[in-house]
Amino acid sequence: MRTPIIDQLDELSNWVRQQGQPAFRVRQIIKWIFENRAQSFEEMTDLPQSLRTALAEQYSLFSVRIEKHDQAQDGTEKLLVQLPDGGLVECVLLRDGDRRSICVSSQVGCAMGCVFCASGLDGIMRNLTTGEILEQMLCLQRLLPADERLSHIVMMGMGEPLANLDNVVLALHWASAENGLGISPRRITISTVGLPPAIEKLAETDSRFHLAISLHAPNDDLRNELVPVNRNIGIQPLLQAADHYFDVSGRKLTFEYVLLADINDQPEHAHELASILQGRTAILNVIPYNPVQGLPYRTPSSQAIAQFREILQSANIVVKFRQRKGDKINAACGQLRRQKVQQL
Repeated sequence: MRTPIIDQLDELSNWVRQQGQPAFRVRQIIKWIFENRAQSFEEMTDLPQSLRTALAEQYSLFSVRIEKHDQAQDGTEKLLVQLPDGGLVECVLLRDGDRRSICVSSQVGCAMGCVFCASGLDGIMRNLTTGEILEQMLCLQRLLPADERLSHIVMMGMGEPLANLDNVVLALHWASAENGLGISPRRITISTVGLPPAIEKLAETDSRFHLAISLHAPNDDLRNELVPVNRNIGIQPLLQAADHYFDVSGRKLTFEYVLLADINDQPEHAHELASILQGRTAILNVIPYNPVQGLPYRTPSSQAIAQFREILQSANIVVKFRQRKGDKINAACGQLRRQKVQQL
């Protein structure tokens, strides 16, 4: 089986040299992959035919295939991507004005156990490779017209990015590199339930990516129920790790809060949430729940959402309420994969 070239980018210089080719051929190949959106080695017409043939014999240009492609009326597109070993992951393209944002998976399944999320309902199979993460980005890029480019990346698909930290960071290096996708680190966000040791390690990499921490509850008792991994973490150690990341990176933190009807959307939750976030340079991103078939959780009423917002704003918390997109195409993490698995 040929090796996916996207997994061998760091070794490509040595291979090209072994072919007796000059070093600038590496830049040409990488440009074809990331900028020119090549779908075969034969399209790389500024390379000698002998090199194109050698590339095709040694490498595969892509290792994944698109199993399902859904599109919503709001322009959101979702792909169910099949990996070489048969595993399935999801990724999403979101259009908002001039923004072309993508949401990418980092694992097949998830081990974090968030009770309202479809990603972890079937447990975890494995981490994605660097190449498999990048290939999702390239698949989504190919959905755009030639005159459009990706503008933002969120590692917020299936899986816990910080549980696959090395591969995620390397993939984001190529996403942000000038000879990669060229997306500024300021426009790249890693979303995590919050693993303090991994957050510390990310800070040590001199990362300049944004960090979004999925809080979902203002106290440990409730968070232990909603995010079971919190039993081994605790909100205060998580907040301390987040503060350290802010001190090192200078990037404003984002805290994510999925709003569940009658569970974490009450006025007392809003007041408690405001008390733990006050004084932090952070944004609170509140997400009304996107229902998952087979789970009992519901979207809060418009009245509950408005009251929650008012309490937070009165406490001078910088809060944004995310507009739901793609709910007609099962755009929430893991829904499309679970639907496919259940059909098998």
